[in-house]
Amino acid sequence: MPSDFFISDHHFGHKLIIDFESRPFADADEMTDVMIQKWNAAVGSEDKVFHLGDFSFLNQERTQEIVRKLNGYKFLVLGNHDRGRSRSWWLDAGFDEVSEYPVLYKDFFLLSHEPVYMNKHMPYVNVHGHIHGQKYEGKNYFNVCVEHWDYIPLTFEQIRDAVVVSEEQA
Repeated sequence: MPSDFFISDHHFGHKLIIDFESRPFADADEMTDVMIQKWNAAVGSEDKVFHLGDFSFLNQERTQEIVRKLNGYKFLVLGNHDRGRSRSWWLDAGFDEVSEYPVLYKDFFLLSHEPVYMNKHMPYVNVHGHIHGQKYEGKNYFNVCVEHWDYIPLTFEQIRDAVVVSEEQA
């Protein structure tokens, strides 16, 4: 049975992110190769991946090459570095679906690039990226930036189970 996966902030082609976020790569090419391998080791061809933004800094041809190599049905929620390009640009780059806005998943998980304000009375969990190695405190936030998860997309079950454990500890 296919699974749903979540990840954000690959920054393909962004060599400066290696230093900004202390990524363990010699250069952008090694970073691209390793991140594609880790994605494909977790994600099968029938799976769906929600990428929560800041996918690529490369031109459309190079971005298409990467998207083509990645397993699964790919849904992009645009990040701050993606929004300079149109929704159709990203569809032409190979994404199956693209949203300019946050998406509600399973009526409970708000998928966005940047963390969305959630007060303590809101029942939702915000699955987000954008803040890389940082973490928001509280049971309402779940950061899927690549730096937190060894560049491996997370399954819905991994997120759900982490949120349930967090709830039980609260």
